[in-house]
Amino acid sequence: MLKLGFVFLILILIPSLPVALSKYGVMEPLLQRLDSKRAAPSVQEAAAVGLLKRLLPTHLSSFEFKIVSKDVCGGDSCFLINNHKKSSQNEPEIVIRGTTAVEIASGLHWYLKYWCGAHVSWDKTGGIQTTSVPEPGSLPRLKDEGVKIKRPVPWNYYQNVVTSSYSYVWWDWERWEKEVDWMALQGVNLPLAFTGQETIWQKVFKDFNITSVDLNNFFGGPAFLAWARMGNLHGWGGPLSQNWLDQQLVLQKQIISRMLELGMTPVLPSFSGNVPAALKRVFPLAKITRLGDWNTVDSDPRWCCTYLLDASDPLFVEIGEAFIRKQIKEYGDVTDIYNCDTFNENSPPTNDPEYISTLGAAVYKGISKGDKDAVWLMQGWLFYSDSSFWKPPQIKALLHSVPFGKMVVLDLFADVKPIWKSSSQFYGTPYIWCMLHNFGGNIEMYGTLDAISSGPVDARFSANSTMVGVGMCMEGIEQNPIVYELMSEMAFRDKKVEVSEWIKSYCNRRYGKVVHEVEAAWEILYHTIYNCTDGIADHNHDFIVMFPDWDPSNSETGVSNNQKKINLLRPVNTRYLLQETPSDKPQAHLWYPSDDVIKALQLFQAGGKNLSTSLTYRYDLVDLTRQVLSKFANQLYYKAVTSFQKKNIEALQFHSNKLLQLIKDIDVLLASDDNFLLGTWLESAKKLAVNPSEIKQYEWNARTQVTMWFDTNDTTQSKLHDYANKFWSGLLESYYLPRASTYFSHLLESLRQNEKFKLIEWRKQWISQSNKWQEDNELYPVKAKGDALAISQALYEKYFAK
Repeated sequence: MLKLGFVFLILILIPSLPVALSKYGVMEPLLQRLDSKRAAPSVQEAAAVGLLKRLLPTHLSSFEFKIVSKDVCGGDSCFLINNHKKSSQNEPEIVIRGTTAVEIASGLHWYLKYWCGAHVSWDKTGGIQTTSVPEPGSLPRLKDEGVKIKRPVPWNYYQNVVTSSYSYVWWDWERWEKEVDWMALQGVNLPLAFTGQETIWQKVFKDFNITSVDLNNFFGGPAFLAWARMGNLHGWGGPLSQNWLDQQLVLQKQIISRMLELGMTPVLPSFSGNVPAALKRVFPLAKITRLGDWNTVDSDPRWCCTYLLDASDPLFVEIGEAFIRKQIKEYGDVTDIYNCDTFNENSPPTNDPEYISTLGAAVYKGISKGDKDAVWLMQGWLFYSDSSFWKPPQIKALLHSVPFGKMVVLDLFADVKPIWKSSSQFYGTPYIWCMLHNFGGNIEMYGTLDAISSGPVDARFSANSTMVGVGMCMEGIEQNPIVYELMSEMAFRDKKVEVSEWIKSYCNRRYGKVVHEVEAAWEILYHTIYNCTDGIADHNHDFIVMFPDWDPSNSETGVSNNQKKINLLRPVNTRYLLQETPSDKPQAHLWYPSDDVIKALQLFQAGGKNLSTSLTYRYDLVDLTRQVLSKFANQLYYKAVTSFQKKNIEALQFHSNKLLQLIKDIDVLLASDDNFLLGTWLESAKKLAVNPSEIKQYEWNARTQVTMWFDTNDTTQSKLHDYANKFWSGLLESYYLPRASTYFSHLLESLRQNEKFKLIEWRKQWISQSNKWQEDNELYPVKAKGDALAISQALYEKYFAK
C-alpha cells in the first residue's frame, strides 16, 4: 500500500501539539521547494503537447498550452480554459493554461468532457471515446470569461504499494506511457514510483558485503514483489534474474522522466528495516530479529518470517541513508517525499509510547540523512487494521516522533472507514483523504459514490481540518471506471457533487450519445451497485471465483461454525477482515436487491441497438451481465449445498450441473470482450522474459498470483487462495470449473456411499490439480470472439426470462 508526506517545520515557541493547518501554512515551504524542482515551462508544455498527440492527434493544432505562475490563481494550483482570439483560420481554437503540465492535461480533459462529451478510460475498461468531439475548426466555444478551476487541496495522490504487483507487474514502457497519460488527465500530481527498487537495493546491499546470490532468497518473484518489499515474505516466486533487475531499472527511469516532464512529484520508497538473512551473518552484533508468520501454511522458513533490523541499531540509519542517496544518484534530485511503512501488519514488539517514538524518529533519521528536506509519507492503514494495538497514545507517539511538517499520513480507507474522524485529524498531522475501493484486483462492480462525492468535502471543511490532499489507493486498477472518474474529479471539486446528475452526464460521455434506456439503467446502478453503505470492504467472495473450502455437512462433521466462517470470509490477513455472518453457510457480499440490477441489465440490453460499435458499452454490458450471473451462481451454490444437507442426490445433481453450466456460459460471455481474457495476462508476463527459464518462471508467477497465491501442503490450501481472483475467460473454463466439478463429485460420492464428506480428500485432489495448472503452459486466446450483446441477451433469456 502507500503513504505520503509534505509540510515544512515552522519553529514556534509553543510546546506539545502542533497547531492545526491554516491554508497551506506549514506546507508552503515544501510546496515552493517542490515547485523549484519541476521541469522548465517549455519542457512541461512540450510534454502536454505530446500527451495531446497520443490522445487526440487529429486536434493537435486546435489547442494552445501555456504554463503560468500560481499567482494567476491566488497562489493555488489551477487550470484556465479560454477561447483563442483567432486572427486566421489555422490558429488554435482553445487556450489551456495551467500551473504545471498536469494542470494543463486536467484542463484538456475537463474541456473534452464537459464541452465535447468525450470520455477517457483505461483501455481494459473500454478505452477512450472521442467520437463526440467535433472536427478541428468546429470545437465548442466557451463564454467570454472562460473557466478557472483551482485545486481545493494541493495533492492528488495515486497508487497503492500492492498495485505494483496486482496490476503493473508485467507492464512495459508502452503500457506505462498510457498510464502516466491517464494520471495527468485525471489530475494526479503525487504518484508512487516503486518500479525497479530491487536494483537499487542490490547496489546498496553490495556495499554492505551482501552478494547477489544472498539476495536470491530475499527478493520475491515478479508477481510477489510488493509483499517481499513490505517484509511479509521472502523468496516466494523468485529468484529475480539480473535481466529482470536491469530491465526494471531502465523502465523506472523512463517512468520518472515522464512524470517529471509533466510536472508531477514522484514518491520514492525508503528503508523500513526489512533486510536479507545474510545481513545477520555479516553484522552478527546488529539487532536483527525474525518476524512472525504471515499467512503461510506451515511456517516454511524458505519464505516465512522475514528479518527486521531494529530502528534503534545504528546500522538502520546507515542503510536508510545509503538507499536514499543511491536513488538520488540514479534518478537525480527529483523529490522530497518518501514512502515508508514500518509496521505493515507487523506490530512493534512493545506498545510503550516512548519506544514507538524512538523507533519513528530513527526511521525518519535514516530518510533525512539521505535527503535533508525529506518528508515521510506513511499509510494510516495500521491504525484501522490493528486498532487493538494502536490506541491514541501509540498513534500520537508515532505521528509526533518526527518534526511537525515532516510527515503526511494516507487515510487509506476513508471512503469506508475514515480514521480522520476518530483520531482528532491524526492529532494535527497532515493527511490525505483516500479511496481504497478495490482489493486484490478483483473484478466486481462496486462503489460508494455518495461517500466519494461528499467525503473529501466534509473532511476539508471539518473543524481543525488537517487534510492536504485526496488520493486513490486501490489494490488493483482497470475496473469500475465510473468510480475512478468521480474520485479523480474530487481533486478539483470544492463542493459536493450531485451524483444523479453527474451520472447522467457520465453515461452520455462514456457512450458518446444519449440513450434513454441506458440512462435509466445507470440510475438503477447508482442506487444499488454503486451506493454500498454496509461498511463491508468489497473483496469479491462470489463462489465461482472464491470457492468455499468447507464441509457442508451438519455440525456433527467436526468442523465448527466458527471455523467455517473463518475459512470462507478469509479474515486470515487482518488487512481484509470482513464482517462476520451469523449463518453457518458461506456468505458472499451482496448489498443490493438483485432484482433491481437484473432490471438494469434488461434496460442496458435494450439500448444496445444504438451502441453496437461502442467499446465502452461492450465492456459495461459484459461486466454487468457477469455481475448479475455471478450473484445468481451464488444462489445455485446454496441450492446445491442445501440439497446435499437434505441428502437429496437428484436435487444436488440438478443444481450443481446447472451451476457448472453457468460457469461455462459466463466464460463464453467473458470471451466476447478483449478485456476479460486470461491469455492477455499470461502473454504479458512471458513477453518480458528473455530466455526459456524466465518464461517458465514468469508464467508460474502470473498463474499462481491469480489462483492459489501462496504456499500449500498436500492437504491444506493457501490461506490466501483466490485472494486475487479474476473473472477472466480461460480462467473460469480451465481452473474454476474443474474445481467446482471436483467438489460436487465428492459431495455426490459421499451421498451415494452414505459416508461423511471427505473434505481432506477433496482438498488433496484439488491442490494437486491446482499445482499442475500453475505449472502448465497451455495457451489461451488474446482476442475476443462472439457478439457480446447477442450472448448477453441469450443468457438473460436462459436464466431470467421466466
